[in-house]
Amino acid sequence: MTIPATMKAMVLKGHGGLDQIVWHENWPTPKPGPGEVLIKVGACGLNNTDVNTRSGWYSKTVSDATTGGAYEEVGQEDPTWGGAPITFPRIQGADAVGEVVGLGDGTPHDLLGKRVMVDGWVRDWSDPFNRDKAGYFGSECDGGYAEYTVANAKNVGAVESNLSDAELATFSCSYTTAEGMLSRAKVTEADTVLVSGASGGVGSAVVQLAKRRGATVVATASTSKHADVKALGADVLLDRAPEDLGAALKAALGRETVSVVSDIVGGPYWGKLIDVLERGGRYTCSGAIAGPIVELDLRTFYLKDLSLIGSTVVEPHIFKDLVGYIERGEVKPALAATYPLKDFHAAQTAFIEKKHTGNIVVIP
Repeated sequence: MTIPATMKAMVLKGHGGLDQIVWHENWPTPKPGPGEVLIKVGACGLNNTDVNTRSGWYSKTVSDATTGGAYEEVGQEDPTWGGAPITFPRIQGADAVGEVVGLGDGTPHDLLGKRVMVDGWVRDWSDPFNRDKAGYFGSECDGGYAEYTVANAKNVGAVESNLSDAELATFSCSYTTAEGMLSRAKVTEADTVLVSGASGGVGSAVVQLAKRRGATVVATASTSKHADVKALGADVLLDRAPEDLGAALKAALGRETVSVVSDIVGGPYWGKLIDVLERGGRYTCSGAIAGPIVELDLRTFYLKDLSLIGSTVVEPHIFKDLVGYIERGEVKPALAATYPLKDFHAAQTAFIEKKHTGNIVVIP
């Protein structure tokens, strides 16, 4: 196919509010380098990391909850997930799905014409397990909020599925994040997993993937979203933040504790989550949208033999495993809404408002 010299793209010009994301109709179309593929983007999912990077929330100078707005002060040395500066202009968007329409030198020819998902973790493939060398698609390099994007051939997975591009674009970031958390916490069928923020992209993914492992899943979400979360497989539904979490668990499970907490919320409620972990329980975290600064009573931590497990850079097999889960129908998409890429501001506003269940996707 003929590749145009320019393309439509949403381009981030700097840290701040939504006004920093600018629509371009004549942005240069990227060209694949050695070992890379050119992808005609069919859909791209929205994620918290886009909002956090745009606003500079990852910087230690920010202690507020994720709001999606600009902050008065953003440290220029640590405004990204990796605690490093970001280069502008930048096209964000980690969850790109589309057709391979071009190949760089040395790229396997069998990828041409294939529909692929992009693995967000950009690795040094000579040292793929070194987390210090990892970057993220749409952060350390341009991503999928455009008509075309390029990726290393080792960072894409051809997918055989009847799902639409938009449905496939709900998976990569949220589900690899969720599977990474569950993998590090060594969740099995013997566990009861409490999932905070279960209606969001990562939370809804944790629900499905924990059930896939055979665990009992307790999900917290706004009551208006309970039916949606129940449909994803949650065994027990609780309000978003029960005042007496132990009593709520007791009423639902017959006990006041769980073996695992999977959290992407943080904030003032965090201590209640820690308090309901059983002796020897595990807390795994990959986000803090309600606020990154929390209080921990170290006596709770050590006297109950707890494990606190952070999870960001996942092992390389996680993405390949996810593609298999999708192809075998072991997980299903939770597509909340689609927007034209040109209406990205409206899409990200809806994403930030968190009135949806699952993921929001833009279509170039």
